[in-house]
Amino acid sequence: METIARDNTPSTSGMLDNTEGAVNKASLSAHAVVNSIAGIADEAASRAKPAIDQVAAMAHQAVDKAASAAAPTVDWLTEQGESINASQKQLVADSRDYVSANPLKAVGMAVVAGFVLGRLIR
Repeated sequence: METIARDNTPSTSGMLDNTEGAVNKASLSAHAVVNSIAGIADEAASRAKPAIDQVAAMAHQAVDKAASAAAPTVDWLTEQGESINASQKQLVADSRDYVSANPLKAVGMAVVAGFVLGRLIR
């Protein structure tokens, strides 16, 4: 007669299979959610790309328009700058000649101008 010994220890192989299955199921669910979110993000980005491209094109047009409007102003300022520079040189030369010709009068005018400026500043 054969005797079969049975112990009262529950089998853990069934729990391991259930635990591994639950982990795999959760993992697959998480991957599905990530893929879904990535798909939504890709879709949103593809929808936004034309708008971004349009805004960039408008910005480039605005810069080009501003540059073309500023070009004549820059040319005018360059011409006026040369004229102002010539006027400044002429004014300095005339002042130097006047002070050389009339030194006492120039010093008197400088003292009066200093006095007036001092009163205005107080």
